[in-house]
Amino acid sequence: MGSGRFRVSDSNSLGGQQLDIGATKASASQVAVGVDWGNASFPVENFQQYTSPFGYRAGGFHYGLDLAAPMGSYIRNWWSGQVVELWEDNRCGTGIIIQSGQWEHIYCHVQGHVQSNANGTYFIDRGGGLELRKGQIVAAGTRIARVGMTGRTTGPHLHWGLKYSNRWVDPARVLIAMYHQQNQRLSQR
Repeated sequence: MGSGRFRVSDSNSLGGQQLDIGATKASASQVAVGVDWGNASFPVENFQQYTSPFGYRAGGFHYGLDLAAPMGSYIRNWWSGQVVELWEDNRCGTGIIIQSGQWEHIYCHVQGHVQSNANGTYFIDRGGGLELRKGQIVAAGTRIARVGMTGRTTGPHLHWGLKYSNRWVDPARVLIAMYHQQNQRLSQR
């Protein structure tokens, strides 16, 4: 997983884990098709399994995909963009939002803290050697954080959310579209 590329066994599973990809708030199949996913990156190194899909579950709607990985595993920026929000709260824990055109990608439960000074707001994870500033441009595949357990969580994972034109999208559908396009390009070489 270090390169940011990933493998799936068929169109309804990723990494051998079956996903419920039926629930959506936006037409994920329409926004995922026709996009050039060649430079997109799988968001977690040392990925182990999907622990909670996008959609309805006990307690309400889950607006993301939970990707379990060992504590401290690096999180990679999904697509090149600008850091637009950094925060800490009791639910998401330490969080990061990166804007890539009409896409927003949300990263929750990460290790580290958000701080502010005269130079602005920034995220820092000294143990991982990471720092992000609000307004910073970040390339796809860049290590931006590490898997943690900040906020409300029962185990180390990344809660990864996606919005397109301010509407929630099922990240599993996007990963499937990415996989098929990247796999097709590899087979044409």
